[in-house]
Amino acid sequence: MEFAWEILLFLFFAAAVAGFMDTLAGGGGLITIPALVVSGVPPLAALGTNKFQSSFGSGTSSFLLFKRKKIHWAEMRPMMIAAFIGSAIGTLIVQFIDTHVLGFVIPLVLIIIAVYFIAAPYLKLDSGQPRISNALYQKTVIPAIGVYDGMFGPGTGSFLALAGVSLRGLELIKATAMAKPLNFATNIASLIVFILADQVMWMAGFAMIVGQILGAWMGSHYLFRVNPKVLRLLIVTICFIMLGNYFYKTLL
Repeated sequence: MEFAWEILLFLFFAAAVAGFMDTLAGGGGLITIPALVVSGVPPLAALGTNKFQSSFGSGTSSFLLFKRKKIHWAEMRPMMIAAFIGSAIGTLIVQFIDTHVLGFVIPLVLIIIAVYFIAAPYLKLDSGQPRISNALYQKTVIPAIGVYDGMFGPGTGSFLALAGVSLRGLELIKATAMAKPLNFATNIASLIVFILADQVMWMAGFAMIVGQILGAWMGSHYLFRVNPKVLRLLIVTICFIMLGNYFYKTLL
């Protein structure tokens, strides 16, 4: 698929905005996936290209957390393997869903995640005693979230953090830190399957990676200066505008 320079520029700016907001409040996928869909990228290729560019962000944050010893490889390895397997399965499943169906399912999933994204900060999370064993958590919850990430993706980091707090009794900061390498594992597994299925738009992906890096760099300089709740609302608004434009074009 060939891209006009205007489309690549749009994807670059969309990724920059996503990288900026993701650094401050999360939810970058709610911008990058609709941006790809609106640009005319087929549904499967949109998911694959998004995995390509998002893998760089999750990989960088995971590397830094391991390097600073905020998390430890021995603790994370079995969960990362479970997340990897679940994501690979989810990505394989989505390959067999009719693209016309995906064209409507993906926007609907994004709308649901956007609503969750707004509500998430108000959910009451109580850390404390684990509600399920670590073995059961690794064998069921982590792979299940991995399957979701392999099929769609947005909100995975939040789901992993939510599960860590509510099911394993972790502190929110600890659960959020652990979610990063798990998200990286799901991204890589999904990306491998998408590459093998030839569902990655490399030119668009590279343009978005540059945008993501720039946006993340800018976001790091504004950390703690912006109200995350306002940013979350802005992210959802942008998501809805792009999805509205997509549905309008589809129905015409």
